[in-house]
Amino acid sequence: MSTTDSYPTQILTLPEGKKIYFASDFHLGVPNAVSSRNREAKIVRWLESIQNSAYAICMVGDIFDFWFEYKYVVPKGFLRLQGKLAELTDGGTPVFFFTGNHDMWMFNYFKEELGIPVLREPTTFIVNNKKLLVGHGDGLGPGDYKYKFLKKIFANPLCQWLFARIHPNLGMGIANAWSKSSRAASTKKGEEKFMGDDEWIWTYCKEVEQQQHHDFYIFGHRHLPLDNLSVGENATYTNLGEWIHHCTYASFDGKKISLEVFTG
Repeated sequence: MSTTDSYPTQILTLPEGKKIYFASDFHLGVPNAVSSRNREAKIVRWLESIQNSAYAICMVGDIFDFWFEYKYVVPKGFLRLQGKLAELTDGGTPVFFFTGNHDMWMFNYFKEELGIPVLREPTTFIVNNKKLLVGHGDGLGPGDYKYKFLKKIFANPLCQWLFARIHPNLGMGIANAWSKSSRAASTKKGEEKFMGDDEWIWTYCKEVEQQQHHDFYIFGHRHLPLDNLSVGENATYTNLGEWIHHCTYASFDGKKISLEVFTG
């Protein structure tokens, strides 16, 4: 999407005392089953801790390190998270699920089974009198041309149809082998460094701001928590980090974005 395009819009009215929460890059499934299960349990504890104050929750991509929905089959596991999300939506708390580069192959399962809409591109949330642009962040800004080319292939309906013809045992086996070599599985804490003007998503936010104003920009993908970087005179960019090392998330109370750490 170019910076001059209009974005899909969600309009929310945030009651006094309530918050909207944002988290991304759980990468459930890596680096191994035990670590992933422990991380999933921590995420569920986080959801329980915000349950009473949450007006809405945004899952901002790469929640799973790999997810592909066949017509009648979905990846096994992650039931504790799905059960908690079902409890939230059944109780009336809206949950929005953004696809990332690792779970872009989500189709109808979350919407039909959990009542959670799946958003595939950056979306403007108009909350009271504030505008927030929210998205995963993959493929945005300058550079990363190799991935942008691969994303076109991964998102191509014909390529998805062909992959769906592979038996799930083989298809998921290939995917899990690929996941074990992914950046989420191999990067150690402290290896992600702030890149200044070469922060591509930050650059993208600045370009958007020149065309259409948003008060806050909230993205994931980067795996590095970035707290309210200036985008313009009255606009900031926050990156949500990830949950393998940082366990960071953001909250919006109607006035400001706060980047926080869940210790659990």
